[in-house]
Amino acid sequence: MKKILIIGFFFIISQFVTAQEHFEVFFNTNKYDVTKAENKKLQDWILANKEVKIIAIHGFTDEDGSNGSNDTLAKNRVRFIFNQVKGKIKIREDFKTISFGENFNQSKNKAENRKATIFYLLPKDIARENEILGIKPKVIEPEVIIPIEEEAMNFPENATLEEKIKLSKKGTLIRLNDINFYVNTFAIMPTSKRAIDELILMMDIYPNLKIEIQGHICCVPKDVRNLSLDRARQVKRILVSEGVREKRIQVIGFGTTKPKFPIPEKSEFEAARNRRVEIMILDK
Repeated sequence: MKKILIIGFFFIISQFVTAQEHFEVFFNTNKYDVTKAENKKLQDWILANKEVKIIAIHGFTDEDGSNGSNDTLAKNRVRFIFNQVKGKIKIREDFKTISFGENFNQSKNKAENRKATIFYLLPKDIARENEILGIKPKVIEPEVIIPIEEEAMNFPENATLEEKIKLSKKGTLIRLNDINFYVNTFAIMPTSKRAIDELILMMDIYPNLKIEIQGHICCVPKDVRNLSLDRARQVKRILVSEGVREKRIQVIGFGTTKPKFPIPEKSEFEAARNRRVEIMILDK
């Protein structure tokens, strides 16, 4: 019964494109070590091809013998070749063993079927390895974080920012109290210093903390000047200037799209609640 063993990644040889090269080593009947002549041919190939990259080794047997013995023989032939090239020639990191059944076209000359085939890329093609092999880059979908309103967290009354962060989980929104801006600008008022210093301290206490600073404005139907985003960016600039790594902070401006109270607001209290800066916990 015909058998084939393939070592390599999850592609049958018909799927490889023409840029790959191959080299064959032949075995005697029921043997998985090679003759002196075949071994010399293999060693000469290794010496002459130290800069190539092996992408697969296929092991074949003839049709003689049982399924089990042929499968073992094919594996041993591949293992023999692998041990000869290991440490001498680069091999793909995802080099794996896959066993296929009766699915290669045998030659009528049985000696031609008792072989192992090395498939490899020439140095000029290694930079295009994945392209040549038809492997598309893995697309990592961004994690979707579901926002959790601060009210839903039921923080203790008068909880500090540190207490809120300690109790928070990914997605938790926390309002930064007492961060105020001059009217229609992103210039932060001096009275905001204490609140910003507290946030800087939290970023220091929790070195793995990552946040998204969210800006909101009030009183107008639409944030035509992106003022909410500029305000969030300004808070980030201050944190970064104080040594917080930029990659720990994201920013977004929501304008008036997420008001706490309907616009136009009925009172200054409602306007102040809509006009806010929040952080969302991305990681901690």
